[in-house]
Amino acid sequence: MSIYNPKEIEQKWQKRWKEDGLYEAKDFAKDKKKFYHLVMFPYPSGDLHIGHWYNFVGADVAARKKMRDGFNVMSPIGFDAFGLPAENAAIKRGIHPKTWTYSNMETMRGQLRTTGTMFDWSREVVTCDPEYYKWTQWMFLKMYERGLAYRKKAPANWCPKDQTVLANEQVVDGKCERCGTEVVQKEINQWLFKITEYADRLLSDLEKLDWPEQTKTMQKNWIGRSEGAIIKFKVKSEKLKVKEEFIEVFTTRADTLFGATYLVLAPEHAMISHLKSRILNLSDVKEYIENAKRKTELERLSEDKDKTGVELKGVKVVNPANGEEIPVWISDYVLGSYGTGAIMAVPAHDERDYDFAKRYGLQIKEVIIPASHYADPRGTETQIHAELLSEAFIEDGILTDSEKFNGVTSEKAREEIVKWLEVKGLAKKKVQYKLRDWLISRQRYWGVPIPIIHCEHCGIVPVKESDLPVELPEVENYLPKEGQSPLARSEEFVNAKCPQCGQNAKRETDTMDTFVCSSWYFFRYADPKNEKEFANKKNLDYWMKPAGVDLYVGGAEHTVLHLLYSRFFTKVLYDAGLSPVDEPFGKMRHQGIILGPDGQKMSKSKGNVVDPDELVRDFGADAVRMYLLFMGPYELGGPWNPRGLVGIRRFLDRVWKISTNYKLQTTNSNLEILRNKTIKKVTEDIEDLKFHTAIASMMEYLNEMEKQESINKIDIETIIHLLSPFAPHFAEEIWQEIWKNKQSVFKEPWPVFDPKKIQEENISIAVQFNGKTRGMLNAARGVSQSEIEDLISRDEKLKKYLIGGPKKVIFIKDKLVNFVI
Repeated sequence: MSIYNPKEIEQKWQKRWKEDGLYEAKDFAKDKKKFYHLVMFPYPSGDLHIGHWYNFVGADVAARKKMRDGFNVMSPIGFDAFGLPAENAAIKRGIHPKTWTYSNMETMRGQLRTTGTMFDWSREVVTCDPEYYKWTQWMFLKMYERGLAYRKKAPANWCPKDQTVLANEQVVDGKCERCGTEVVQKEINQWLFKITEYADRLLSDLEKLDWPEQTKTMQKNWIGRSEGAIIKFKVKSEKLKVKEEFIEVFTTRADTLFGATYLVLAPEHAMISHLKSRILNLSDVKEYIENAKRKTELERLSEDKDKTGVELKGVKVVNPANGEEIPVWISDYVLGSYGTGAIMAVPAHDERDYDFAKRYGLQIKEVIIPASHYADPRGTETQIHAELLSEAFIEDGILTDSEKFNGVTSEKAREEIVKWLEVKGLAKKKVQYKLRDWLISRQRYWGVPIPIIHCEHCGIVPVKESDLPVELPEVENYLPKEGQSPLARSEEFVNAKCPQCGQNAKRETDTMDTFVCSSWYFFRYADPKNEKEFANKKNLDYWMKPAGVDLYVGGAEHTVLHLLYSRFFTKVLYDAGLSPVDEPFGKMRHQGIILGPDGQKMSKSKGNVVDPDELVRDFGADAVRMYLLFMGPYELGGPWNPRGLVGIRRFLDRVWKISTNYKLQTTNSNLEILRNKTIKKVTEDIEDLKFHTAIASMMEYLNEMEKQESINKIDIETIIHLLSPFAPHFAEEIWQEIWKNKQSVFKEPWPVFDPKKIQEENISIAVQFNGKTRGMLNAARGVSQSEIEDLISRDEKLKKYLIGGPKKVIFIKDKLVNFVI
């Protein structure tokens, strides 16, 4: 009997698969339906860790199953290779970012092949290759042509010591991560994409996507569509013949306008400078503004921070609803980049305003009361005194102390108050978004050069398409300095001729945000070697229709950046007639996070990183693949426990033994019912990415097989077929080498279950938690524990009791299951 030797087997099949081109997708295959399967491409950070494996192997199981189903599967791979991490790592090591990046990619290619994944390496894309970023620059030009790329002054994180712009990721507790200097906000000319033009479509089209609901909700919240109104507050002036001045605010709660007792401006609001001659405490105001510049937007918006501010003494505005004069404050919890940069503060009906008013002793005026409290049309008999309010009442209700609108519901008042003020020219309806235009400029070296030329005579001029790519030059010193990209110090790069007038001009020296590169890479896989266009229309039609990538797998942490930007790019290309679809990823699923053995997120500083290479040497890649997917639900992940690998390796050894040393019987199988049930279970679970329960059902099937004195051929073949997506090297060795089949197991059809063989009498099973029956489940007689647990995880009424996980499970077949919590 042969011995299972994963090291020998896995290297052999990885080499054979590569030589045979087994996983190279065929364009325009006529005998098969296409399936575009994509996993988010990695950043070449260095060695693959076990978290990378988790992402790749789960997605790989789904791809292999589709291949076994007879699809022409494209499962490509590449590297998201530009960006700050590589530049910072290179700076730390004193080497060039290109050297660091290409060295890492070479290491990771070998490691990725070790995982046994069916990536089509013939379609590899690398975003830092000029052949790729030529088309990233071409995309920029298309944005510019359509009025979607523009340049303006925008605030950025600035380190006074290093004299450079920092990304948010480089700011820790308000300080530069490299030198510890306090970071300030500085206005710098930068390039932006007008993603806000697509806000409505980005929002409404979420409904047609097969994505996790939580992901869609996060994007909805990030886009943040709000229907409200712009309301104008007149600036009070003592001088008679002065042109009227107004401060505009955006609000979704016009029904609370009579309760606005002060206005708050962002520290960067233009009106502050305009009114400085009237501000009596100007030095205090200037000091507050300078302090605000040291904070990032994230810090300013943090719910944990105390709300601070300074009154603009000497400045008052008039509430347009009741004519009352109210004070004006500045506070850093208001951002100049959102809305109008000013808010009307209604402390009785907004939690943030309430806290601020309490801190500074400002008036709190209640103008909305619960409908259940309302009795008198004037709203006075049952009104709770504002001074006694213990918290803001933020719900809709009935208006009170609001003059002619007393007794009107909040919903109706929002409409009527805006209409009333519109007649006076003091309000207008407005749809507002939290989403802001995408700032793509980076004053750093390791990125795609922006294809723009600045001419003294012609202004901003795009580079001609025929002159692309504008290649990133080799520079001796790639450290940023004085707020400029290192490219600004390369005269050979900077000095150019204007494409319009031919006179001397200067190149743009900013590089693009790395997310630009990853916002279209999925198109390039359809035609990666094309030198004339980013992808041929026929290739795009074949691979991207009808709804984009058929299955996209990656981390939920990319929800509001990469995934949103990719949707934006796709819609722009669709509108330009360059994409056959207006959404990039029709179906998407997330993997969870593998934690360290200590239950914390893996990091080198904590010393809890798990090295998969060592595990492969000890147990084999197939065992590592299977254990990762057996740990729990794929979308959740969990803590790494190396002891679990022993059990998986033992399982594979048992399958090997029974596959290479068994007696065949010619009579009908005793396992016919279980075999069909197992096929059904594994098939459905892979489709739903429920890998852990699929593996559990195969283990139960093996247990029953081992009890038989002899086995029917179809019984043993079935487990090898079902195992093949999970343990591809193992299954291929059994199928071709041991059993002498002529073609790869991955060219064989997937086993099909017979529904007639699994139609059994249904029974009711009691589901208990700590001995108390919480419900009954209808299931087939003989149902297994893992199947019962799977049914409970899908039951809305029962699954809530499992939060936190059981300490023990008591299972009595065909009768009950009791979870000890």
